Amino acid sequence: MNSQKMKTVDLGHSGMSSDTAISFLETIVSQSAFEGRVRAIKIITGHGSGKLRDAVREWCKEQEGRFQAVIHGEDYDVFNRNAADMRADCNLISDVDFGRRNRAVTYIWLW
Repeated sequence: MNSQKMKTVDLGHSGMSSDTAISFLETIVSQSAFEGRVRAIKIITGHGSGKLRDAVREWCKEQEGRFQAVIHGEDYDVFNRNAADMRADCNLISDVDFGRRNRAVTYIWLW
């Protein structure tokens, strides 16, 4: 994976509360957008109770218009136009989660 264009953030194994994780995510997104090198952020929320995944996805929904797309891991496959376009934009040749319908990840494609 091209680390220049795709940043991976593992919130699911960080031990952070949902509120702290969202605050951290806000910082990562703002910094990435400001610097302009990163085009997408892969957020790992883990498979636990789903509380963190739901909090991240709700936060993304509240940010309407801020991102080019938000792609849920279960939709991250060849049939999703945003996923295909994001992968092309980021020059992603491989990603272990592509086509795996992995609910434990969420992708943010930045403008």
